[in-house]
Amino acid sequence: MHIDTLLQTAKALTDSQATMTLPEDWAQGRTAFGGISAALLYTVMKEKVADDRPLRSLTTNFVGPLFADTPFSFEVEVLREGKNASQLTARIIQDDQIAVIQQACFGTDRFSDIEVSSSETHQLTEPHNLPRIPMIPGQTPNFIQHLDLAISEGAMPFSGSPLSSLNGWMRFKQAPEQITDAHLISLIDAWPPAVLQMMKQLAPASTMMWNLEFIHPHQPVKPDEWFAYKAHTRQAAGGYAHLEANIWDSAGELIAISRQSVAVFC
Repeated sequence: MHIDTLLQTAKALTDSQATMTLPEDWAQGRTAFGGISAALLYTVMKEKVADDRPLRSLTTNFVGPLFADTPFSFEVEVLREGKNASQLTARIIQDDQIAVIQQACFGTDRFSDIEVSSSETHQLTEPHNLPRIPMIPGQTPNFIQHLDLAISEGAMPFSGSPLSSLNGWMRFKQAPEQITDAHLISLIDAWPPAVLQMMKQLAPASTMMWNLEFIHPHQPVKPDEWFAYKAHTRQAAGGYAHLEANIWDSAGELIAISRQSVAVFC
């Protein structure tokens, strides 16, 4: 199922008792792909916010599994509606259990004399001839079939690599009608945590907390555009890893910063 269909379904749910389901092609093992559940939750929250207040930060905690082909509902709470900023929380509820919880800050642009341009750049090889993370039934997550992930620096998960950084490019295989923040949320979470390439054999890992900060680009983004991704592991020990990533559009403009805490079971 195309991502636009899922986002439109979530957007149309105006009743807190209304439910939807995720198909198996957006699954990641026994649970739904975290990026799609986060994108759906954001989409429902955005309906409660004025259009002139873009997303500034989004924190998502994956509390428990969100099962495919099982109905779930959304709960949204507006915490505060200020002059320039809106603060909201939202939850996905399945079988009377919280599966995903999210907090977001939306805010209008405001005048400021303070301006610091990003000095972070990338020198990644163009994506067209780079190796892609393949869709291998029974081995790679089902949702990979919807995405192009081209590795520039790093290795495949569970390959025993000494590297703890992972860089590359990403886009949708079937371009959406337009790229929104919801699409970017889904794309950014598609990359495996950079520490997975260090594992020598299959072992579970689970994102516990994920924070995104958005820097909105000054030029339109094309639906089939490639986005650059550079992630590094800040620290890993005691079964937990802490990762950071920067994301750029194809013009080289920084558009998002990602921070992730991952539980590693090996």
